[in-house]
Amino acid sequence: MFAILSATLSLGQTPSAPSNPPSIATMSAAPSSRVISPPPNYAFPNGQTYVYEVEWHLFNAGTARVTLGLDGGQEHVTAIADSAGVVNALYKVHDRFEAFFDPRTFCSLRVSKHTEESSRSRQTELRFDYSRNKSVLDEKNLKTGEQKHVENDLPACVSDVVSGFYYLASLPLQPGNLYTFPINDGNKTTEVKARVETREQVKAPAGTFQTVRVKAEAISGALQGRGTVWAWFTDDANHTPVQMRSKLGWGTLLFRLQRIEKQ
Repeated sequence: MFAILSATLSLGQTPSAPSNPPSIATMSAAPSSRVISPPPNYAFPNGQTYVYEVEWHLFNAGTARVTLGLDGGQEHVTAIADSAGVVNALYKVHDRFEAFFDPRTFCSLRVSKHTEESSRSRQTELRFDYSRNKSVLDEKNLKTGEQKHVENDLPACVSDVVSGFYYLASLPLQPGNLYTFPINDGNKTTEVKARVETREQVKAPAGTFQTVRVKAEAISGALQGRGTVWAWFTDDANHTPVQMRSKLGWGTLLFRLQRIEKQ
């Protein structure tokens, strides 16, 4: 479920009063694909859990919870998705993703995924070996015991499908800004193009927010053409994603912020 959000999250807390955004170089109209390091004083939303309701064709599809915390000098993202209602009867989902990235560079370090979707159950471990420029994936089918090991070429720094939204939230989000950055999910690296489209007011269960709308889509690799994601970030220094919409071949998923829990 989270993999469709190809550029991914910082997901109620009512946003604090607007302040000046962090000073980060803005990408040009034709940017090179790279991950931009956060400024030294960047404040990650550690200790916060973002809780979303998920809709599919106006039906309650389930819930998603995303938490960020500091773990041994690394940023640790935990994302859990559970289906509910009609969708649960048609296609039961229980997914747990954990991603670790370097807070100094935003480079992803490793990802652990436990996915239970319909009759399938898999455990996936992915690590990014920057010393060899390789992504290393080990996956086990928990139903059949079948295992696979895959290595692919890796650039100097990548994000992943879970951490990608935290990365986007760290950037200046002014309408017209365009960013291109690499994401890797264990297959060949995908380039994602994210364009800040406009400002909009958005109503969610957590409240009404002034937001900026960002359109993200894969422009290369295995994810190219497999869907488009729109994310609405609060138009303040927090850049909290209050809504996300993913348009896929089988329908549209809508994530709406219910609340933010603080540890």
